[in-house]
Amino acid sequence: MEKYQPSPQWINLFVFVKDPENKNLLARQYGPRGSFTFTSQSPGEHEVCLHLKSIRFALFYDGKLAIHLDMQLGEHTNDHTELAANDKLTLLHLRIQRLVEQVEKIQKEQEYQRRREEHFRQTSESTNQRVLWWSILQTLILVATGIWQMQHLKSFFKAKKLV
Repeated sequence: MEKYQPSPQWINLFVFVKDPENKNLLARQYGPRGSFTFTSQSPGEHEVCLHLKSIRFALFYDGKLAIHLDMQLGEHTNDHTELAANDKLTLLHLRIQRLVEQVEKIQKEQEYQRRREEHFRQTSESTNQRVLWWSILQTLILVATGIWQMQHLKSFFKAKKLV
């Protein structure tokens, strides 16, 4: 029939969200209807897993199930006018709420930049240490080669009776 019926009450939807470091951000069970939001501190690819589970035996259920997934990304995902209408906020409260959200976003961005800078510093220090050991190894090989050449030439000149 290609028509979707309303969600049966005996179906539960499980939602799992993992960040790029494979840490759980969200693990929640919903009924036939629901919505979820999450905020991540880690940039990168996130994994969203939707899992349906029936609370009754539905072997012969032949209906189709539609899942509407509306993903909003970025900093402009909150609709402040809707929030203000739902919470009956004044214009001043709404402005304060926006400022608080902006401060939180700035703090998250600073933390992200701090982590990137720390990772870059560790990489730079590791590279500097490897370059130092490589130059020490090259110097030792050069000195050992010079000593070997001097010994070899000394023995050569003694064998030819030039010294």
